[in-house]
Amino acid sequence: MKAILLGTTELKSRVILAPMASVTDLPFRKIVREFGNFLMFSEMVASQAVIRNVMRTHKMMDNADDPLTSVQLVGAEPSVMADAARLSYDLGAKFLDINMGCPVKKIVKSDAGSALMKNERLAAEIIEAVVNAVPIPVTLKMRLGWDFEHKNAPTIARIAESAGIQMITIHGRTRSQLYSGKANWSDIRAVKEAVNIPVIANGDIIDEQTARQALEESRADGVMIGRGALGKPWVLRDIDEFIKTDSISEKSHTNQAKYEIAQRHLDYMLDFYETPTAVKLARKVLMYYCYGTHNASKYRQQINTIETIPAIFDILHEIFQA
Repeated sequence: MKAILLGTTELKSRVILAPMASVTDLPFRKIVREFGNFLMFSEMVASQAVIRNVMRTHKMMDNADDPLTSVQLVGAEPSVMADAARLSYDLGAKFLDINMGCPVKKIVKSDAGSALMKNERLAAEIIEAVVNAVPIPVTLKMRLGWDFEHKNAPTIARIAESAGIQMITIHGRTRSQLYSGKANWSDIRAVKEAVNIPVIANGDIIDEQTARQALEESRADGVMIGRGALGKPWVLRDIDEFIKTDSISEKSHTNQAKYEIAQRHLDYMLDFYETPTAVKLARKVLMYYCYGTHNASKYRQQINTIETIPAIFDILHEIFQA
């Protein structure tokens, strides 16, 4: 496989962290960064909110000067997307990604996200506007198509490549599937064969074996990990090691190691957010870390009642140290 190049940056890993709303905030990216130099994506950022200078949106874009963090923008107006791209660049973004894959109703109703796959002309205008607006690499994330009858990802991929997009990620589902059924990695191969830029496979890749299978079926240049990293920020390292060596280390899989990782993750959250927000978000983070542990259902009930920071760490200790 050729090295994945974004501008002058050569990615050292073919494993990438997906953009996930309300998940891939700075604390999450910091804990994932401890396990390797992976390209990582911010939460999806609304282009209109960037321009309106919404404080929460700008906080979502905080990359702490990480040279391998990309900001993902979503919107349906070329000029607004271009303005948001320029502002993102001014705020320090090293890479930008255009979202044409989000399937949720709120985004699709505004003709953004995966709805853009129904309008190839508008998709092209947005891609051209963003690429021409900034001097940094721009990538694209999309699905196979709107539905099974309209799998036009290869067509949009060719449009994107011609406009200057440097890498494309394909989620192996159509918008009509949402997150149901199984990702079709083999359909991603049609996109890989349509363009000469790197193509990344996404969808249902949760561990070493699914990563290998996705690469074999799609012939993609790399894999993007989303939900598989929830509560397991070390999984990107495991997949990366497996792809390179056919083996993985076990150093992060003991209860003590998981406890220390989760504790650092929570510390990052408390440093980044005001206390009420940190407590609320910590509940969700703890849910992910306790998944699969002994008495997980009991702990989930306790986590739902957390109201204070000390209680967060008490339950964390009980989960992994009891």
